[in-house]
Amino acid sequence: MAPRFSLAFDPDEACRALARREPRLRALMKRCGPFAIQLRPAATPFEALAESIVYQQLHGKAAASIFGRVKAIHGGALDPARILDTPDEQLRAAGLSRAKLAALQDLSRKSLEGLVPSWAALRKLEDADIVERFTQVRGIGPWTVEMLLIFRLGRPDVWPVDDFAVRKAYGLLFDIPQPKPAEMRERAEAWRPWRTVAAWYLWRSLE
Repeated sequence: MAPRFSLAFDPDEACRALARREPRLRALMKRCGPFAIQLRPAATPFEALAESIVYQQLHGKAAASIFGRVKAIHGGALDPARILDTPDEQLRAAGLSRAKLAALQDLSRKSLEGLVPSWAALRKLEDADIVERFTQVRGIGPWTVEMLLIFRLGRPDVWPVDDFAVRKAYGLLFDIPQPKPAEMRERAEAWRPWRTVAAWYLWRSLE
């Protein structure tokens, strides 16, 4: 069974702090309502990363179907050793592209080498250390790890400036047609250590 985590911060404290520091965010937060992020459980960090690989550049239903078939091959639970023992043809028949198959196999090898720890061990690491670790895996970039930090671990201070929706909402909020990551990082320095909350409200503002 996948463990269910709680947020690693007090959302009420975070919202109060952001409202004091940034008037435009305060207005946005009032319009969007209470902070209500939903953390998504996964049995292991390996499974969470494997799911992220499968979902890349696919619509949710199609990705969920492929991921379900991959899990079904292994009785509903993913294990790196069993992934590597599975013939390529069987995994490709489940719907994996060649690139995603290669990424999943690389993730499996690096997991067996100790790169991907348990949830308990992962929760003791700093955000930057987790990003540095997981971006060593083929097909996993900083954005993928940032989504894990936000939606799996509930970390408070993740600022995904490469996320298209966050950039779009940020530009609308501050009247900047094409905001640059450097500008976004500079302004958001004042929002530390609650930038996850700011990102969530920016996503919510586009719904």
